[in-house]
Amino acid sequence: MKSSSSTYFSGQPRLIAALVRGALAALCGVVSIAHAKVLPGGGSFVAGNGTISQNGKSLTINQSTSRGIIEWNSFSIGKGNFVKFDNGNGATLNRVTGSDLSSILGTLSATGSVYLINPQGIVIGSSGVVSTGGRFVASTLDTDNTSFMNGGQIALIGVSGAKVVNLGKIGSTHGDVFLIADAQVENRGSIRAPNGTAELVSAEAVLLQDSSTGKQVFVALGDKGSVINRGVIDAAQISLQAADGNVFAFSGNHRALRATGTATREGHIWLVADTGHVQVGGHINARNADGNGGVVDTAAGNLSFVCCGTTVLTGIWNIAMPNMTIDSHAAAVFARSLSKGTGVSVQATGAQGATGDIDVASTVDWKGAAPFSLNALHSVSIGKGATIKNEGSGNLTMRADSTGIDNGGSVINNGLIDWSKSTGIVSMYYDQKGTYAAGRQLGNATWSAPRYSGLATQLTAYQLVNTMDDLNAVGASGNYALGADIALPSWAYVQINGPFTGQFDGMGHTISNAVDIGDNLFGTIAPSGVVRNLKITDAIEMTLSKGVPAGVLAGDNQGTIVNVVVLGSAQGNLFAYDAGGAPPVGGLVGTNEGTIVRSGANVNVSNAGLAGGLVGQNSGVIIDSYATGGVGALTNPFSGTTNHRVRAGGLVGANSGTISQSYATGAVSGTAIEGGGLVAENSGTITRSFASGTVSGVTDGSATPVLGGIAAVNTGTIGADVYWNKETSGQTSGGPGVAPANGLTSAQMTNPASFTGWDFGPVGVWAMPPNATNPVLQWQLSRE
Repeated sequence: MKSSSSTYFSGQPRLIAALVRGALAALCGVVSIAHAKVLPGGGSFVAGNGTISQNGKSLTINQSTSRGIIEWNSFSIGKGNFVKFDNGNGATLNRVTGSDLSSILGTLSATGSVYLINPQGIVIGSSGVVSTGGRFVASTLDTDNTSFMNGGQIALIGVSGAKVVNLGKIGSTHGDVFLIADAQVENRGSIRAPNGTAELVSAEAVLLQDSSTGKQVFVALGDKGSVINRGVIDAAQISLQAADGNVFAFSGNHRALRATGTATREGHIWLVADTGHVQVGGHINARNADGNGGVVDTAAGNLSFVCCGTTVLTGIWNIAMPNMTIDSHAAAVFARSLSKGTGVSVQATGAQGATGDIDVASTVDWKGAAPFSLNALHSVSIGKGATIKNEGSGNLTMRADSTGIDNGGSVINNGLIDWSKSTGIVSMYYDQKGTYAAGRQLGNATWSAPRYSGLATQLTAYQLVNTMDDLNAVGASGNYALGADIALPSWAYVQINGPFTGQFDGMGHTISNAVDIGDNLFGTIAPSGVVRNLKITDAIEMTLSKGVPAGVLAGDNQGTIVNVVVLGSAQGNLFAYDAGGAPPVGGLVGTNEGTIVRSGANVNVSNAGLAGGLVGQNSGVIIDSYATGGVGALTNPFSGTTNHRVRAGGLVGANSGTISQSYATGAVSGTAIEGGGLVAENSGTITRSFASGTVSGVTDGSATPVLGGIAAVNTGTIGADVYWNKETSGQTSGGPGVAPANGLTSAQMTNPASFTGWDFGPVGVWAMPPNATNPVLQWQLSRE
């Protein structure tokens, strides 16, 4: 696989270094010319109102309107001289119409915001100081007066070939600092914007917006210019952009690019040269205001690193390139950053006609918990002699065909993956028509799966499922992962045949329009089988096989289901429409003999026998799960009659296993034999759960309904920490063995204190969202 390299100051970077030196030499001449200018001259307001007065070495602008525009013949400040803008919390745009660049060698201050526009260029000299209360903008690009006076976003456009350079000190106490030029922007001094963004941009056209949460300068048209930082930048967020040019993010002598975040801004740094070159050297630091997390985004046509000790310290470092070869220099930077706790995510995009491959050509070895992700548009490979190794709990992801387009993406290991001293996991994803070469892999003999992960193995290779054809090709064994959302065509027949013994990871993706996907998507999930991280929507499950239990996901689960949510409807077999003899039907699965964790169903369930919002019949374990759909009797569409001899539970029809930390809110209705808000029949154990749906029944003349707020029939154990809403359920009794005190009012259902022994803490099981009528499971808040 051919791939553009991350280079170590050789070839193209040497040429770039020469260009930088030339730019600095030219700058020295520029500054000397500006020494002759003492104070701005020839200024007058052309929009807004105010006065301009001079007193010796000081020039004061008093602005009486919130926004104002001044045109100057020249705007420079000599060393020891002062210019002050008394503009309240407003903004003043200063446009230079003369032929001289602007040189700030003295002090410029403002109570509000200052925009300085000069197509001839702007330099803040080593003695220069800029201090504003609001935003400071230095630009060779211009804007129109109307847009500026109206406020809000403005467009800056211009082609002059001039530069904006800072050798001094620029600070904004409450706003932002923007240095913008079409040719080159450079910072060799210091820039501080602790409550805003500091953005250095090279472009012919940009859009400048107001945002309290993210970057504010967006490139509309590049100009193959350069952005260079060799100084200090401290801001809540930092952006260096040269869309089709070059970005040089250097720091040395214990200096750094440092994004510190605020209460509304995450600590975020952007280094963007989409089709150009990004070169990084020194320390890059992006943390949120609490000292944790942070993001660094790097996007470039080519990426290189400068000696020595380059390190990125943040929560996650995202790198996007057309291709990526991780050579010894990139590997050293990645390993050093990973060991400092920075997650590294590399994306090969395939832009500019590239193949979109990632080649690991050198060893990446780190300690700790930081994750390392390699996501390629096409393929990922580890070269001969290269090793990826972790000691700690770090995870490794190698993903081919990252956009899920079935391009034959492969994962090839010609080196070594060593997780023998790690408790983390390794996940490798490749197309069904691609190639997987396992190579040498070492796992940890003492590894155990993290709680609620559903993982069966520490190092796992998955075949990607990106289309309906891929889904139909899933076998009874093997490991599979959804690489994309799949919208099925109407009335598509999809079923994974045979007891499924492998792992199926939805990776958070959705199978939608799942109308009659067969007699369950999975007929049976075998004891070793795992299905996790999946969502199925718009499902209509109508089982056609006699004696087969029904559920949107599976007829029978003997294995493990983790983090699966289904929405739709499920009904029993019309051909088994008899006196309670129909197989069980559940929203998620018909029968559960295995384990269901952190899963849910919003499915309307109907049957002529056992019916449950989540599970028809449970002899296994259900924990941290829920059902919100209605459960009731099956109506025969041919005769229009309803078989009321259904035993229905909001969560489970009949439970002989374990239910814990789960709930049901759907209505249970149309029953003549048994109906329970949580279960119809319980001979197992139920703890820390609740039900709030309406429970009602009708008689067909042969039996009187048996109803309960929690259970209709109970020969097992229902804990003292199981509750029901006695108002919404319409049931004054929870059922046999349930204390009347466990019936709560609707008001009590909204108070966490009503649920004795339940954990509503920040990392607890339960949560009570604002305006909620009952508790929900904590995991739902981030999952749905």
